[in-house]
Amino acid sequence: MAFRGLYEHSLDSKDRLTVPSRFRASLADGVVLSKGFDPCVWVHTTEEFEQLSDRFLSPHSPFGHDARQLRRRFHGGSFDEKLDSAGRIRVPKPLIDHAGLDGNCVVIGAGEYLEIWNADAWAKQEEELDAAAPEIAEGLAAAGTS
Repeated sequence: MAFRGLYEHSLDSKDRLTVPSRFRASLADGVVLSKGFDPCVWVHTTEEFEQLSDRFLSPHSPFGHDARQLRRRFHGGSFDEKLDSAGRIRVPKPLIDHAGLDGNCVVIGAGEYLEIWNADAWAKQEEELDAAAPEIAEGLAAAGTS
């Protein structure tokens, strides 16, 4: 399933976030929450997370400094979670701190995964993205990505 759309939700007092109902079946077998490269939390299916690791990290020797650093960031900053009976996932404190989550959140579909953003941070990011999108698209097209 491709994850699409933007959904406004909030963290409850136990740091749980309600997953948009349309995505729950795809995430029923569990999720991996991890630090995004932006100030957000990535939500992958367990299978997609493993594929991502295999595709981008496995080919690199652990003897290389950069490979070790990225493995630490990628795996050390990730957490396995399950949806509860109400369709919520617990967001671990290190990820809450990383993304600056403080109640109001935005859940964004990003194709193969979801992103969880602080609502105010997303509003700023979205404004910047909307302004830059034509230039980004043109740059990717020029680089041969269509």
